[in-house]
Amino acid sequence: MPIIKHRAPLQCLVAVRGHPFDRTAFDAMFQAMDGISATMVDQPAAALLMNPEAMRGFDALVLYDMPGLDFEAPENAPLYRDPSAELKAGFRALLEQGKGVVALHHALAGWPTWVDYHEWVGGQFFYHPGAWREQAVPDSGYCHDVTHEIAVVADHPVTAGLPASFTLTDELYLSQINESDVTPLLRSNAAFDRDHFWSADLAVKGEMFSREGWDHPSGSNLVGWTKQALNSRLVYLQPGDGPSAYDNPHYRRLVENAIRWVAA
Repeated sequence: MPIIKHRAPLQCLVAVRGHPFDRTAFDAMFQAMDGISATMVDQPAAALLMNPEAMRGFDALVLYDMPGLDFEAPENAPLYRDPSAELKAGFRALLEQGKGVVALHHALAGWPTWVDYHEWVGGQFFYHPGAWREQAVPDSGYCHDVTHEIAVVADHPVTAGLPASFTLTDELYLSQINESDVTPLLRSNAAFDRDHFWSADLAVKGEMFSREGWDHPSGSNLVGWTKQALNSRLVYLQPGDGPSAYDNPHYRRLVENAIRWVAA
């Protein structure tokens, strides 16, 4: 009888914590992926694994974390915390090695003081007014439970099997995106302007759902892209706030495709 060889599942390390989420529903999304095994590790322990030696047994890194932000600080919360020198060196080494990365949703806000991280990811969500590429920018905007149409704008392995467009109800960001450095995959038909978002800085000061005195220019409607990060493939997907995204078959397809592509 012939010997049937079973291909080993792709192994991905999923870094979480820093932002509330439904862990059970999020994990169920990965459990449904045939041939992919996900190991979920909370920050700050996950940061200790982000180096070539510790990631030797993993094919891809998935970021669903939001480190570097101290929401318990007595003043100016969230207070920004710098990544360790070991993490910065280890993460760079991973990218130089070619380890693939998939960044999801609030990972865009992680490590606010780490400029290289946001250059690699392709954008940044700001909780406080700050600087993006040496230009002053306001704090970013958020809006929950937005029902919008997402159009696929690229024929790419990450979008394989998706319809030309699909509807999703999820949180959106009005943030900094460097379109010139990324390959667009997905665009939303939502209005990315000041009148459709709330100020993140006012929210953390206790004024939820407020834009009083907040001024933000209109932003990009790009909600998914790929990017070359040193020698690694990187995919960023802006959707992913909760079960309305996790349970959506098109979102699940996107995440699974992204993992397979960056791990190739």
